[in-house]
Amino acid sequence: MQQIKIDIDTNPIIPLDYPDPDVIRVDNVYYMVTTTMYFMPGCEILRSYDLVNWEHASYVYDRLDSTPEQTLSDNKNAYGKGMWAASLRFHKGMFYVCFVANDTGKTYLYTAPSINGPWKKNHIEGFYHDCSILFDDDDKIYIAYGNKDIYITQLNEELTGPKEGGLHRLAVCDEGNEVLGYEGTHFYKINGKYYLFFIHSLKDRWRRVEACFMSDSLTGEFTGGDVFNDDLGYCGQGVAQGAIVDTPDGKWYGILFQDRGASGRMPVLIPVTWENDFPVFGNNGMMPQSFYVEQKVSEYVYRPLVENDDFREECAVNQEKFGCFGLKSVWQFNHEPDLSLVEKDIGQGMLWITTGKVCERMIQARNILTQRMLFPGCGAEVTVDATYLKEGDYAGICAFQSCYSMVAVTKRDGKFYLVMKARKAENDSLGAMAPETGEGEEYEAVELSNPKVRLRLEADFTNGKDEARCYYLDAENHWRKIGITQKLYFKLDFFTGCRFGLFVYATKQTGGKAGFAKFKYIKNLGDNR
Repeated sequence: MQQIKIDIDTNPIIPLDYPDPDVIRVDNVYYMVTTTMYFMPGCEILRSYDLVNWEHASYVYDRLDSTPEQTLSDNKNAYGKGMWAASLRFHKGMFYVCFVANDTGKTYLYTAPSINGPWKKNHIEGFYHDCSILFDDDDKIYIAYGNKDIYITQLNEELTGPKEGGLHRLAVCDEGNEVLGYEGTHFYKINGKYYLFFIHSLKDRWRRVEACFMSDSLTGEFTGGDVFNDDLGYCGQGVAQGAIVDTPDGKWYGILFQDRGASGRMPVLIPVTWENDFPVFGNNGMMPQSFYVEQKVSEYVYRPLVENDDFREECAVNQEKFGCFGLKSVWQFNHEPDLSLVEKDIGQGMLWITTGKVCERMIQARNILTQRMLFPGCGAEVTVDATYLKEGDYAGICAFQSCYSMVAVTKRDGKFYLVMKARKAENDSLGAMAPETGEGEEYEAVELSNPKVRLRLEADFTNGKDEARCYYLDAENHWRKIGITQKLYFKLDFFTGCRFGLFVYATKQTGGKAGFAKFKYIKNLGDNR
């Protein structure tokens, strides 16, 4: 049996923005769900056979509630909100996914007999922040949740709300922590004992730390404390919040996440052992220099989580390879899409997007098609056909976040121009961007003789550099930089890692459209330069 060596260079195991992981094992297969917030389709589930390599397995929903916030209507949006920190469980032949959406204030419960669905949507009465479901041995069902004050509540048999007269108690409190109290709950029963795992911050400074508390019963005292406090040597960024899971041969691992600057929050794999029925992460709460994970299915080829797209493949070829909207599963729209404005021309290898509303700024545009950015650096190229833009339209590729960078074709006074625009951050804090800075500033414009142009965007996240650069292919087939080098930031108004985004939006009138072809994902910034 082969083994996979994990060390400082192979963690995070997924160098992409997949925060708040919950992981389960069903027989010999592992499944991971993470936070997808406002992106659609949403609530992505990944699959693995070794805990190290992962691929897309399913989206739980294509649309959630189609509210004005989720559809970018009526000048509203769900940025920084949407679904958070789902709980994934498998019980008596059924998969369960439970999460809250912070824009609707509801708790959702989706069920399916297969990881591929179909998923049935239900609600649980109440709002259970960062919740975790536990199916106990006596068929009673509990939900643990909260921030700073962590509660355990018994649910009714129908899973529609609290059980009348059932258990409801405060289990743990992170008293006096004004930075970040206990949250991100993960709830387990292992060998007859109950465990609550949390993320929180050190009280004297910002640093994520993983904690665990244990009790012999649901009514007894939960005791414990911090179990992992390590930054993997990366910029003082701690590692916390996630799941523990066992292998078929009895080994245990934790999958938590770490902040990696503007590129987002990424899953980290940690070995777990047990002493006196209490979990020990790594070597006494620190990451070991290296460890090994058994690879039982060495010949299996995992599908990539980011990839090229020539927009020529039929979605019916492989339902797992493609998401809910006839596009590869690596793509998500920035909010719920309006598919009447999206057309994939398989014969020509072209994705056409038409404008459906007038926008003041790029991030208000509907149907922005995104892929996560790869740490520590990556690039993307795309050919844009701007022939059918209307006056004031923009179409191109962006580094998609609140302080975005974009290179786009626009139409002015009947002529086509290539422009680079960026929205500067006021500071380097996590705080939200001020709305009045929303439009962004134009830093360079180049008149085009041909409305079809090849564009390129690069992102460098090395050691917190977090920079984006824009390029275009000139008439001599040389890449030329346009505009400034933009500083990127992870901020709470979007609360997600930076992504590549393909977009078109109107500033004056609707009905213009742009085509996108030959999307190339560059995993090595040295490629083709």
